[in-house]
Amino acid sequence: MQLLVLVLNKTECLEELLERFVEINVKGATIIESTGMARALHDGGSTGSILGSLRSLIDPERQQSKTVFCVVKDEIVDDVRAVVDEVTGGLDHPDTGILFSVPTVFVDGIHPGRTAEK
Repeated sequence: MQLLVLVLNKTECLEELLERFVEINVKGATIIESTGMARALHDGGSTGSILGSLRSLIDPERQQSKTVFCVVKDEIVDDVRAVVDEVTGGLDHPDTGILFSVPTVFVDGIHPGRTAEK
């Protein structure tokens, strides 16, 4: 099993990605809001200050990323990669996102039928 982590900068693709994941038997994912280091540095590191709050009001175009976590069977990792590539137009394009995996030794709390078994 693999933990796949997708940091998606092209957030307009999120809904289609999740729909396509279901089609290839990805049964669950966790999605969180995230901000990349370059964006945080560009903002002057003041995202938690009043100045940072004012910047977000003045510059609403400043995007955040979505980070998607999902645990999948090894056999579908390539399918997930292909779907991400198709839906996003390719992660090789600037400001699209990154995808990586981490081998997963065990998974607790996932019930049979919710995800692929070990």
